[in-house]
Amino acid sequence: MAASSVNPFLSDSDEESDRKMGRNKDAGTPGPAVPEHSPPSLLLSPQQEPGYGSGSGAGVVKAAEAQRVPLDSIAAQLLRDQYILTALEFHTELQEAGRELPRLRDYFSNPGNFERQMSTPPKDLAPVPGQLNRAGSISTLDSLDFARYSDDGNRETDERLAVLEFELRKAKETIQSLRANLTQAAAFTESDVPLQERKNYKSSPEIQEAVKPLEKRALNFLVNEYLLKINYKLTSITFSDENDDQDFELWDDVGLNIPKPPDLLQMYREYGSHATSSKEMIDVAVGVDPKDLEVLPYDKELAALQQPQPQEAKTVQELQDQLNILNNEKLLLASQIRQLKSEIEIFKQHNLTAAPESTMLPPATSEQVPQMRPMDSGEYLDVRSFENDSCHPEKEEVNSSCLTDTNIDSSIHSIDPSTVATLIPHDKKETKSTTDTSHETIQFNKPNRTLSPAFHQALLSFCRMATDSRLGVEVSRIADSEHSVMLMLGRCLPHIVPNVLLAKREELIPLILCTACLHPEPKERDQLLHILFNLIKRPDDEQRQMILTGCVAFARHVGPTRVEAELLPQCWEQINHKYPERRLLVAEACGALAPYLPKEIRSSLVLSMLQQMLTEDKADLVREAVIKSLGIIMAYIDDSDKYLQGFELQMSALSDPSERVINATHQVFLPAFAAWTTELGKLQSHLIPTLLNNIEKIIRDGEHGLDEHKLHLHLSAMQSLIPPLFALVLKNAPFASKAKLQGEVPQIEVTRFPRPASPLQDVATIIGSREQLSVLLQLYDNQLEHEGTTGWDNLLWVVNQLLPHLIETVGNINVTSTSCVHDFSRYFWRLCRTFGKIFTNTKVKPQFQEILRLSEEAVDVSATAGNGVLTKATVPIYATGVLTCYNQEEDRKLLVGFLEDVMTTLSLSHASLDSLKAAFVELGANPAYHELLLTVLWYGVVHTSALVRCTAARMFELLVKGVNETLVAQRVVPALITLSSDPEISVRIATIPAFGTIMETVTQRELLERVKMQLASFLEDPQYHDQHSLYMEIIKTFGRVGPNAEPRFRDEFVLPNLHKLAISNNQQAIDTKRLDVAIQLFEAYSALSCCFISEELMVNHFLPGLKCLRIDMEHLSPEHEVILNSMIKECELKVENRTVQEPQSSMSIAASLVSEDTKTRFLNKMGQLSTSGAMLANVFQRKK
Repeated sequence: MAASSVNPFLSDSDEESDRKMGRNKDAGTPGPAVPEHSPPSLLLSPQQEPGYGSGSGAGVVKAAEAQRVPLDSIAAQLLRDQYILTALEFHTELQEAGRELPRLRDYFSNPGNFERQMSTPPKDLAPVPGQLNRAGSISTLDSLDFARYSDDGNRETDERLAVLEFELRKAKETIQSLRANLTQAAAFTESDVPLQERKNYKSSPEIQEAVKPLEKRALNFLVNEYLLKINYKLTSITFSDENDDQDFELWDDVGLNIPKPPDLLQMYREYGSHATSSKEMIDVAVGVDPKDLEVLPYDKELAALQQPQPQEAKTVQELQDQLNILNNEKLLLASQIRQLKSEIEIFKQHNLTAAPESTMLPPATSEQVPQMRPMDSGEYLDVRSFENDSCHPEKEEVNSSCLTDTNIDSSIHSIDPSTVATLIPHDKKETKSTTDTSHETIQFNKPNRTLSPAFHQALLSFCRMATDSRLGVEVSRIADSEHSVMLMLGRCLPHIVPNVLLAKREELIPLILCTACLHPEPKERDQLLHILFNLIKRPDDEQRQMILTGCVAFARHVGPTRVEAELLPQCWEQINHKYPERRLLVAEACGALAPYLPKEIRSSLVLSMLQQMLTEDKADLVREAVIKSLGIIMAYIDDSDKYLQGFELQMSALSDPSERVINATHQVFLPAFAAWTTELGKLQSHLIPTLLNNIEKIIRDGEHGLDEHKLHLHLSAMQSLIPPLFALVLKNAPFASKAKLQGEVPQIEVTRFPRPASPLQDVATIIGSREQLSVLLQLYDNQLEHEGTTGWDNLLWVVNQLLPHLIETVGNINVTSTSCVHDFSRYFWRLCRTFGKIFTNTKVKPQFQEILRLSEEAVDVSATAGNGVLTKATVPIYATGVLTCYNQEEDRKLLVGFLEDVMTTLSLSHASLDSLKAAFVELGANPAYHELLLTVLWYGVVHTSALVRCTAARMFELLVKGVNETLVAQRVVPALITLSSDPEISVRIATIPAFGTIMETVTQRELLERVKMQLASFLEDPQYHDQHSLYMEIIKTFGRVGPNAEPRFRDEFVLPNLHKLAISNNQQAIDTKRLDVAIQLFEAYSALSCCFISEELMVNHFLPGLKCLRIDMEHLSPEHEVILNSMIKECELKVENRTVQEPQSSMSIAASLVSEDTKTRFLNKMGQLSTSGAMLANVFQRKK
C-alpha cells in the first residue's frame, strides 16, 4: 500500500493511536503489539486522494460521550472484519436517519475497494473467506450484481436478495436526487429573466411572461393527456415526436417537487370559480430620509422619454376619435337590430293568428305554448305536444309545466302593410342565436266551447300520426335553431345516405360538409366525414373533384387543427383501400389539403403517407396523383432537413415504370422541388451536380451495354431543371436590383424560349410575370454584351463548371447510340435557347470549338482507332444541339461549314465516319435541314479528293430515306449519277448502297428506271468483271433492299442477276473470293426466300441459283450446304403444291398464305442455326 494511503478500516481514534505508537517506536518506547494475522485490507483505488478520512470529525469523541462507542469506529471495525453486507445495511440505516458517515459513503462509492488482487497475495495475507471477487468492469456496489460476478457458488440467496434490494433502493434514490436537481435547475426565478423583459411584462399586460422550462414540461404533459382522452391519437403521436425529450407516460418526469395538477378539462371548468383564501395583512410604515436618496443621472432623460412626442400624440388622438365613432355606430346598429327583431317577431305572431275565420269568431281565450326545450338533444318544437290541449304533465314532451293563457298583444293588429313590406327583407337575413334565452310563446285561438279536455283528446286521437318510430320522433320535433338543426342532420344523414342512388349521392356532399363543420359532437363529425369519404363506392373523376372541393371548403372553415384531427384520419384509413378510385381520392386529398394543414404535419405525416403510396401502390393513376400531391407539398415544406427525402422521392419517381408517373414528375414535382432547392441554395451545389454524376456513372458502367432508358430519364430531369437554373441566374444577377417596371415594357418574342412542358417550367411563371421577365432579359443581354460576367457567381458556375463537365461527359458516350446522342442534343439545344443567343455565341460555342479544333493535324493517328475527338459524339451533339439553336443565315452557314470540315477531315484521315453519320441521322429527321445536308453532300461530290467524294456517296444512303421524292429526283439522283462515273472505282462502288435505297423507297417509275439502268451498267460493263468489291456490294444491296423493293424490280432485275452472279461464282478460281461471294449470295437468297416468288421465277431463276450456290458451299462451307439443301427441298415442294392447286382465282390467296408460312418457319429455324451439321440437316425438313 502506498505510503500516502489511509487505511479505511481504522477509525480516527485508531489512527491517532497508531501515530502515537509510531512516534513512541521511533523514540525507543515499546508500543502495543500488533496482531500478526490481522485481516488484510483491500487495495485502495489509485484515484483516492491522500489523507482519506483523516479530516473527519465523526471519530472525535467528546468528553461527555466517552462511554459511548463512536459510529465511525463501528464502521471501521465492520470494514476491517470484512462484514461488507452488515456495513452496507449500517450505511443505509444511517442515510435514512440523516447521519451519513463519510467513511462508509466514500468506501461504497469507490470501485477500487471491490477489485481482486491480480497478483498472488503473500502467505501471511491469505484471502479471507467471503472476499469479494473483482467485477468484469469498474462498477460501484450500487450496480454490482453478485449473482453474476461471483465465482463462489455457495453464496446465500438472502444475501443476493438483500444486495438487489439495496441496489434498487439506491437506484431510486439516485433518480429522485437527479430529478430534484433537474427541477431546481428548470425552475429559474424571475431574477433570471433580463431586466428589459421584466419591464415589458409589467408595462404591457397583454404580453405574456416567458414560459419556464418546468411550466412547459407540465403543460406538455397535460396537453398530451387531454389529446389521448379525446382520441386525438395522431395529434398525440405527432406532439410526442416533437417533444422527444420528455416522457409522457410518467408525471415524475416533469419534476420531482411538484404535485400533478388536475387535467385540462377540470382546470377549465373550475376556472373563475375558485376562491382565494384571505390572508392576514399588517400595515408597515417605512420612512426614508430625503438626504439619503441619490440623484440618478438619467432622471432628466427618463422624463423626456416619458413625455409624448407631438406626432405620437396626434396619432393617438386620431385613433381615439375613430374608436369613439365606431363605438357610437356599434351602439346605433345594435339598437336598430333589436328593434327590427322585435318587429319581426310581432309580424310572425300576427301571421300565425291572422286566419280567415278568426275575424268571424267571437273573442276567445288563447293558449300559450312555450318554447322551453332540453339542451341535451337539441332545441326543437315537438308537434306531439299540440295533441293535448290540457295540461297533463305525464304526457308533456316539451313543456315542463303548464302556463296560463294570455291575450294576444294588441300591437299585432296595429301593423300596417307598409311595415310588413319593410320587414320582409330583414326576415330573410335574420339569424337567430342559439344562446337566446328569451321565453317566446306561440298563441293559438281556442274555441269558446264547453267540451271537456278528455273529449278533445279522444277526438284528436283519430288524427293518425306516427310518433313511435325513429323517423316519427324526428318528424314530430322541428328544429328552430342552428344548433338543433345540426343535431337533427347529424342523426338523420347516416340513415338518408344509404337510400340515395349512387349516381346522385354527390348531391348530399354540401349537406354532409355543413353538418360536419357545425356539429358540436366530435364523434358525430367523425361519422359524417367517414360517410363523405365512403359516399361513393368507386368515385369517378367528377365525383372526386366534388368531394375534394368540399374537403377544401371544410378545411378553410374549420382551420388546421380540425383538419389534422378530423380529415387526415379519414385519408389514413383509405390509404390501402382495395379500390384504386378510393386510394386516388386519398392521394389527391393530400395535395388539396396541404395549404390548410399545420406545417409540421405536412413535412411528417402527409409526406410519409404519400411516400408509402408511391412505393407500394400498383395503380399508375394513383402514383401519378401521388406525384402531383408531392409537388404541392414541396411548395409548403419549411423543414430543410427534408431535402434529402425529397431528392430520394424525385429519383424514385423518375425510375417509375409508368410513363404517366414520369410525365407528372417532369410537369409538377420537379419544378416544385427545384423551386425549393433554389431557396435552400442547393440547385447548383447538389441537385444538378448529383444528376450529372449519375449520368457519368451510367455511361461509365455502360461500356458493355448502355442503359439508354435510365440515361434518358436523367437527361430529361436535367432538361426540366434548365428553366429554374436560368431564373436563378436572372434573380441573382448584378442588375437584379435595377429591374423595375417603368413605362411600356417590350414584349418577349414567342420563340425566345422553348415551349415548356408545363406552366411550372415557364420562366415567366418562375420569375413572377412576363413583364418582369422582359425587363430582366433586356438587362441580361446588355450585361452579357457589354459588361461580361464579372461578379456573377451563378452564371460563372454555369460557364466554368456545368458546361465543361457536360462537354467532357459527351466525349465519353458511344456515338453509335442514336437515342443517347439525341437526348444530349436536346439538352444542349434547350440550354442554349433558354440562356439566349449571346450566351451561346460567347460562352458555349467557344468551349466546343476549343475541343474540336478542325484541321488535319487535329485528327492524329488515334483517329483511325476511333479515339480522335472528331470520331466521338461531341461532333453530332455540337452540330445538332448547339449550331441548330438559331436558324438565321449566319447560323446555317456556320453549320454547313462545320459539317463540310468534319467530312473532309475524317475522310482524309481515314477515320471512322460514325460521328458524321450520327449528325446526318439526327439532322435528317427534321425536313427543314434536308436542303442544308444536300448542300454539304454536294460539296463532297465536287471535292478534289476521292476520299471525300467516297464519303459523300455513302452519306447519300442515310439521307435518301427521309427526303421527299422531288428532292431525290432533283438533287440526289443527279449527284449519284455524277459520282457513278467518277474516275475512282471506289467512289463508283460507294454509290451502290444509295442506289439500292432509292429502289427501296421511291415509287416514281422514271426514277426507278434510271437507277435500274445504272445498276445494270455496273453488272454488264466489262471493266467491272474483275471488281470483286463491286460484286460484293451489289449482292449485299440486293439482299438488303430486295424484300422491300417494288415486286417488278425484284422479279425482273434482282433475281435474274443473282442467278447470273451465282453461276459466275462457280468459275471463280480464288477460294477466298469465291467464299465471300457465296456467303453474300446465301444471305441474299435467305432474305428473298421470304418473299412471294412466282412459279416461273422459282423454276427459272431462284431454284437454279440456289443449286449453283450449293455447289460452292459443298467445297467451301458444308454447314451452309445443309441449309441450302433444306431450302431447295422447301422450294421444290412449293412448286409441286402449286401445280396441283385448284382454281386459278384462289392462287394468289393460297400463294400468299404459303409464302407467309414459309417466311415464319424459315426465320424461326434460321434463329436456331448452330455449328452442328446434324441439326442443320433437319432445319428445313417438313413435319410428318
